[in-house]
Formats: sequence, structure tokens, C-alpha cells
Amino acid sequence: MKTPCRRLSRPINRSIPCHRGLTLIECLVALAIVITLLGSALPSFGKLAERRHLEGTAAQLATDIQHTRSLAVAQADGQRLSFRADAAGSCYVVHDGPANACRCQASGAVQCVGGAQSRRTVFFPAGGPVQVRANVGSILFHPVHGTSTPTGTLRVVARSGAAVHQIVNIMGRTRACSPNGVTGYPTC
Repeated sequence: MKTPCRRLSRPINRSIPCHRGLTLIECLVALAIVITLLGSALPSFGKLAERRHLEGTAAQLATDIQHTRSLAVAQADGQRLSFRADAAGSCYVVHDGPANACRCQASGAVQCVGGAQSRRTVFFPAGGPVQVRANVGSILFHPVHGTSTPTGTLRVVARSGAAVHQIVNIMGRTRACSPNGVTGYPTC
């Protein structure tokens, strides 16, 4: 016969033993509850991660636009921001020289011709969290005024279709907006 466990107060019935620990059923019920809660939270984590990728890439693109503009004025040499998108993914290259002097390859590597130099390259593989699209092939930043020719809309698009646009005006400045209501951005 098992001895009753000690308690601070005197037990009512000494013949009923006190059990310590959890039964297998109690552990399985607790595990099922935890799995259910995690299962309902995981889609939220996926959306959160996608949004962070979208916002981070949009901020990086805006910074690279301003860097290209500043580089053109500081070096007194026109600088370009060129874009490419195909089945392998999308990319942009900061470089000097003519519009088609530097191109990024499907591997993410840059190929420059005619003495042009690449300053920065960012590659987004197909199937990645975001892609960058542009309505222009290349934007030239003027070395004296910092103006841009042509103006353009650069779109950062997530897999879900959420997008942030970076709109470059003739003065070489950018403004960000979202056509589908990404929180924190004005509507385009």
C-alpha cells in the first residue's frame, strides 16, 4: 500500500495516495493545445516576414537611388541606375558609362563593357521574397545638378502582390507609395 503524500494540512482521507507529476493524457492535451496555437500563428509570421522583406528592399532601393545621385555629383561624372528582369529574377546596377554598358547576369554577376565600372549590384532571384521592376531600362543622374533622365517608377513587389513604388522625379528625388495599401505608405 502506498503511503499518502505529506501536505501542509492534514489529509481528509489517508487511504487515497497523492500523485505527483502529469499523466500521459495530460501531456498530450497540453501538446495538442500548443500545436494548435502555433499552427494558427505561423501564417501571421509568414506575412510579417514578407512585409519586412518588402519594406527592407524598398528602403534599400531608395537609399541606392540617393547614393547614385550623390555619387554623380561628388565625382562630377554621370552615374546610371540600370534595371533588368527576366525568368531568372530581377536586378539593378549602379554604374557609369552608357545605358547598356553594364548588365547583371542570371547568376547575379555583373558584366560591363567599354570601360564602364559597376559601383553596386543587387540581384533578386526568381522565387525569392521580392522582385524589383521598373518602367524604364536605365536612369541617368546628371553630374552637376543631380537631376535624373528619364523619370521612372520602380516597383518592389512581394510574392503576395503587395507592392511599394519608388517614384523618381526629374530632380532626382524619390517618393514612396503603395498601390495596394501597404501600411505606412501613402496610396499611389
